[in-house]
Amino acid sequence: MNYFSSNFKLGILGGGQLGKMLLAETRKFDIQTYVLDPSKEAPSQFGANHFFIGDLMDFDTVYDFGKKVDLLTIEIENVNLDALDKLEAEGLKVFPSPKTLRLIQNKGNQKDFYVANNIPTSPHERFENIQNLKSKIVNQQSKIQLPCVWKAARFGYDGNGVKILKQAHDLEILPDVECLIEELVPFKNELAVIVARSASGEVNTYPVVEMEFHPEANQVEYVICPARIDEKVAQKATEVALKVSENFNHVGLLAVEMFQTHDDEILVNEVAPRPHNSGHYSIEASYTSQFENHLRAILNLPLGNTESKVAGIMVNLVGAEGYSGNVIYKNIEKIMAIDGVTPHIYGKRETRPFRKMGHVTIVNEDMNEARRIAEEVKNTIRVISENK
Repeated sequence: MNYFSSNFKLGILGGGQLGKMLLAETRKFDIQTYVLDPSKEAPSQFGANHFFIGDLMDFDTVYDFGKKVDLLTIEIENVNLDALDKLEAEGLKVFPSPKTLRLIQNKGNQKDFYVANNIPTSPHERFENIQNLKSKIVNQQSKIQLPCVWKAARFGYDGNGVKILKQAHDLEILPDVECLIEELVPFKNELAVIVARSASGEVNTYPVVEMEFHPEANQVEYVICPARIDEKVAQKATEVALKVSENFNHVGLLAVEMFQTHDDEILVNEVAPRPHNSGHYSIEASYTSQFENHLRAILNLPLGNTESKVAGIMVNLVGAEGYSGNVIYKNIEKIMAIDGVTPHIYGKRETRPFRKMGHVTIVNEDMNEARRIAEEVKNTIRVISENK
């Protein structure tokens, strides 16, 4: 199959901001793009050659969409895997494979997978529903004590589906879903490594990045590349990420989020089998962006150089507290007047508190100066609405 033919059809399940940024790279390869998303307002609607509205969890919708394309990939994990199984069995290339997605889609399965494959991770315990969890906690039968981390097994995103449980009373506000609890890890840094793996098995890694989180929303505020950590720790984090990648045997990108403990051990938190927030800096700062390398990997083309040309910091743009409605990016002209600052607006019409609306990349030869500018950007631009 000639991937540079204008007749080649690439399908993408999900049309959010990741899909939008992926579509920007497909123009280099002169291929037809097909996108499926449940929202008519999806950011990818204008960038795709063909945009379809439909439920990503519906078997027939996903199967019928897959029959239109030559290769299928994702920008979100929550898709109908039975449909992908059938498409793959009928000869369609699906990357990452439904087998890999099954291990990742459910966070309980993810954690079990790490334990089974001797991948360092925090202790965890799984529960079918909230009643089972309450019973074990109240009767002190759980091996994990409060405080701990609660996660919904499915459908979590952008800090949703994750809570810190400090006391038994916190259980009362949790949804009744399949879930897990994890031991609360006292950590020094939150790190991430993106691994690119092609269909032929070529593997490359991006530099270790450091993530700074918003204390309330549990969302990444800053991604800093390279991470400000000892070289030995960076090497260990990269080795752990490569082991995770090898065991999942994924094709495309795999973002591996990790904790660096106070003893400089590396524990895997969770993974995402797609382009990831921790790699957005690469559009401006790397020789090859994460989005281009995802395409190279799934099309089985040589992987691009993952090294950074310059220090890069990403600032997430999220909706300000107290504002909902048609979005306004206040003071965007002020940040654009600063050297090395590039905004990426995702195209979502309506903002709400902590909703991801865009990001800003800051590049500079001096990491300390880049971090100073990032703080200035964060304090200058505000994502608000026309009416509160």
